[in-house]
Amino acid sequence: MNPSEQIAANLAGTHIESHQIRSVVLPVTFERAFRVLADAISFERPALIVCLGQAGGRDAICVERVAINVCDAAIPDNSGHQPRDVAIEPGGPVGYWSSLPTNSIVAALRRDGVRAAVSNSAGTFVCNQVFYRLMSVLSDNSEIQGGFIHVPFLPEQAAAKNSPSMPLSEMERGIRIAIATSLNARLSSR
Repeated sequence: MNPSEQIAANLAGTHIESHQIRSVVLPVTFERAFRVLADAISFERPALIVCLGQAGGRDAICVERVAINVCDAAIPDNSGHQPRDVAIEPGGPVGYWSSLPTNSIVAALRRDGVRAAVSNSAGTFVCNQVFYRLMSVLSDNSEIQGGFIHVPFLPEQAAAKNSPSMPLSEMERGIRIAIATSLNARLSSR
């Protein structure tokens, strides 16, 4: 069970700000996750890329500000791979900034009553690796805006762990707002 996957499935094919939403579920593996995303980017040619991931223990939708050039997995990925203290891009920049309007997204979410925060750490697992590689690719293409957003556990996941959670409907509403805010910021910057 992963709320980010459920949100992606629920939004697939819908329209936000006259843009059709396309969703791709990435495998939770260091080796394949970004390759799947890169193939989708080549095929779809999107105006906006919002990657989603689950961050258990967080109590809000967290808009990630920066991706860092390290994989340091505390647990193995779904293929059993567990890189420790390894650069994502040897010799690459220490980090990349998100090109999403992070503060504007958080403000819009809070205005709508959705718990939200800017996060300065996407972790060092597959989510951060996907975010870093995405921003590396987008650093050469200012036409495409992109970034990463973490969502909390669903209530049914959190119950056994005594962890914070958020209902799926609230997370989905929040991601719709994040996409709309990003698209509107993109249009107003032209």
